[in-house]
Amino acid sequence: MKKLVALVSTLLTTTLMLAAPIQEIPLKDIDGKDISLKAFDGKVVLVVNVASKCGYTRQYKGLEAVHRQYKDKGFSVVGFPCNDFGKQEPGTATEIKEFCAATYSVTFPLMEKVHVKGPEQHPFYLALTGKDAVFPGDVKWNFGKFLIGKDGTVLKRWDSGTEPDSAEVVAAIEAALKSK
Repeated sequence: MKKLVALVSTLLTTTLMLAAPIQEIPLKDIDGKDISLKAFDGKVVLVVNVASKCGYTRQYKGLEAVHRQYKDKGFSVVGFPCNDFGKQEPGTATEIKEFCAATYSVTFPLMEKVHVKGPEQHPFYLALTGKDAVFPGDVKWNFGKFLIGKDGTVLKRWDSGTEPDSAEVVAAIEAALKSK
């Protein structure tokens, strides 16, 4: 009976979170503090599922470059560590923070490690990729990217192979920053 009550409670919580705008879905930062994308209201955000032991890990450099280039103009990269693909993010929160700081001088916000697909998918990623999402379909690998506009609208989506500092991504960031 306890398991059934816990399951129903989880389903109700997830349903309520999905009914909320994407900016209001509860998250935790890498230090375990409660946060949501409401903290970035009025900003353009590039959401990326990251991993420290992936062939695309070098993209941290480009992510940090675009973050620094546009952060004073109303933009932020937000990284979501994820261990769903090849177990390429096995570290603890402390290990992830230390790796990002020491190896790539990361200053953009990192969230707690989440599942971006599967039965334990975080509600935030369900909102980004679910059947009713603007760009539905599972994240295929580490370093998938979603560009979210100032109003919380998902504007663009790129798979891992698209570099975060590519002309295509930079043009989309600049266009989003210019929009009202």
